[in-house]
Amino acid sequence: MAEPADQPADEALPQRYLATRERTVALCAPLAVEDYGVQAMPDASPPKWHLAHTTWFFETFVLKPALPGYREFHPAFEHLFNSYYNGIGQPFPRAERGRLSRPTVAEVRAYRAHVDAAMVKLLRDRHGQCIERTVLGLHHEQQHQELIVTDLKYNFGNNPLHPVYAGAPSADPTDAAALQFVECRGGLVHVGHDARTRHFAFDNEMPRHEVMLRPYRLADRLVTNDEFRAFVDDGGYRRPELWLAEGWARVQAGTLGPAPLYWRTQHDEWFEYRLDGFAPLSAAAPVTHVSFLEADAYARWAGARLPTEAEWEVAAAGVESASVSAGNFAESQRWHPTRAAPAAGLRQLFGDCWEWTSSAYAPYPGYRPTAGTLGEYNGKFMSSQIVLRGGSCATPRSHIRATYRNFFYPADQWQFTGVRLARDES
Repeated sequence: MAEPADQPADEALPQRYLATRERTVALCAPLAVEDYGVQAMPDASPPKWHLAHTTWFFETFVLKPALPGYREFHPAFEHLFNSYYNGIGQPFPRAERGRLSRPTVAEVRAYRAHVDAAMVKLLRDRHGQCIERTVLGLHHEQQHQELIVTDLKYNFGNNPLHPVYAGAPSADPTDAAALQFVECRGGLVHVGHDARTRHFAFDNEMPRHEVMLRPYRLADRLVTNDEFRAFVDDGGYRRPELWLAEGWARVQAGTLGPAPLYWRTQHDEWFEYRLDGFAPLSAAAPVTHVSFLEADAYARWAGARLPTEAEWEVAAAGVESASVSAGNFAESQRWHPTRAAPAAGLRQLFGDCWEWTSSAYAPYPGYRPTAGTLGEYNGKFMSSQIVLRGGSCATPRSHIRATYRNFFYPADQWQFTGVRLARDES
């Protein structure tokens, strides 16, 4: 991670810490106690586990190294709530998190209170590495805030009752402006986090380096439900020529398709499960919960391609400030992508949906992971995954930036993932 010089002054960090921690708890406010332990698939962890794991992070990486006499809340929690840090010890199996009826929700809340009290005292008394690790921990907690939302959606979306998480189904506009392509200059460009700015960044965003781009064109907005429905209606899930080998194998096996993850048909009409309930498919809203394999097949069907992560970043960097300010993020509490606002130029680059790129998640030239066990945070996952950019309607606004590299496996659908098309210069 970069040296977080944009961190708040020492006296403000305890308030920022508590505000972030309280936001995580607030996301669970609509839940019944029965919801806290559900794990509908191995990738979707129970809310109770997220509440405990984010607490484990601060206890393990901040409190224990900084306070030799620190009294841990429960000795077994180091094992139960370790996600993947083999340098700490053997993690509890990810697929079995949902069978942990104990500790109870009340015990996990007590665990959070215990760690929070120690953290606030430490932040008021100490400086140096504990501050740097705390800032990393706050960004880590924001990642899990998003996961709480997306994991809950998977749990609720696979419940026959279609529970409502928040709000009521909204009446969305039924049309969208025609898709346009914006010309983007090529040439020798710089991508990646510039450490000289001394703003926070994860280690996988560095170092800044040069990339040669050919001139290209980028779609001015995300692909809509209506546009993706045309692909479905045209037999897109039945045409092998459109698919990468892995995608077609999954379609044939019945583990992908015949439509995006939460789409359902009733009486020949398309509906979609959303966190505000089961609602008619909004034609103008961005299609979401599509895998990279589906996004790639759609792009080929549309006579286009997916952008590379460098193409996306260069285009986004030019409009970052205004686009982030206007983006649909977690703070809106809409919990669903919305239609692109009428405007000229590139829109929806930040918020609404994470955007699949065509780039494999790999280290940048000269990449060095963070030293020590924290080096397991990003570097060891640089295999067999695809980069996504831009954040989603479940991402905290302060968490995202143009250089941010998210990554998931090609078949993953349960995040708010969408499609932006690109084309080579004609």
